[in-house]
Amino acid sequence: MANTSNRTLRLLSLLQARRYWLGGELADRLGVSVRTLRRDVDRLRELGYPVESQRGVDGGYQLAAGAALPPLVIDDEEAVALAVGLQAAAQGAVEGIAESSVRVLAKVVQVMPARLRHRVEALRTMTVPSGWSGSPRAGIDPDILTAVALACRDQEQLSFAYTAADGRESDRLTEPHRLVCTGFRWYLVAYDLTRHDWRSFRVDRMTAPEKTGTRFRPRELPASDAAAFVKAGLESAPKPHEVEALIEAPAEVVRERIGRWCTVEEIDAGRCRMVMTTNSLDWPTMALGSVGVEFRVVHPPELAEQLREWGARFQRA
Repeated sequence: MANTSNRTLRLLSLLQARRYWLGGELADRLGVSVRTLRRDVDRLRELGYPVESQRGVDGGYQLAAGAALPPLVIDDEEAVALAVGLQAAAQGAVEGIAESSVRVLAKVVQVMPARLRHRVEALRTMTVPSGWSGSPRAGIDPDILTAVALACRDQEQLSFAYTAADGRESDRLTEPHRLVCTGFRWYLVAYDLTRHDWRSFRVDRMTAPEKTGTRFRPRELPASDAAAFVKAGLESAPKPHEVEALIEAPAEVVRERIGRWCTVEEIDAGRCRMVMTTNSLDWPTMALGSVGVEFRVVHPPELAEQLREWGARFQRA
């Protein structure tokens, strides 16, 4: 009976994970015959789940919308993701649903196994809301997010691999302080033991975070709180430039020379458009000069001014 119950829950989870399953494929995933699968589907229907079936060579099953919401079967990562989303909504990220989000969050956390409540509680207490609004721009692995939160809570040194904005990779050893969710991205505020200074790290650029087992005494953060520290860093960072230029050369020629760092769009057989996003205007200046043909800057005007300054300097040389 226990195996039958476990298989029924597994079947429900599979039906919720995909819109439509072929009968043979679903039976193979469960490790049962097609006949046993039909009995398991009938059992779900008796429990109130509206499972639709289709006969024929391509026959299969799908979970239809029902008049009542049946219990959902979710795995550990989905449960943590649900709690994180509700936490964000409860903090006012979505207008008009904060109160109901708090109620649902309380219900979800209450029925979670202890191992999941442990992770969700760490993430909740170690996250500082920034008060900024926006939509997420980068996906976050929930395992990484909760591992970082646990290290913050336990005041334990955290090591991880990090990819900087310019693509350089490095290994970091830190004393993690707090997570900050800006509405756009997640950041870890930590004391970098390699650079001997406070830093903020984008969590989506972190890989393989591991607690070292070494505890530390918290240092004094050089800001009113972690959110203020991240905000100050973002405001002082170089603002990206959107560069566009028209180049008097075939697109394939320009792609061969500088296409690795920009987007090249063909206009006609002898002309193309170069588009680039960069934190410094020095690189597009050098890239355009390296093509060796005539070009015209569309924007930004700061690039055209820099080209004039560099041209005058080269003439004087």
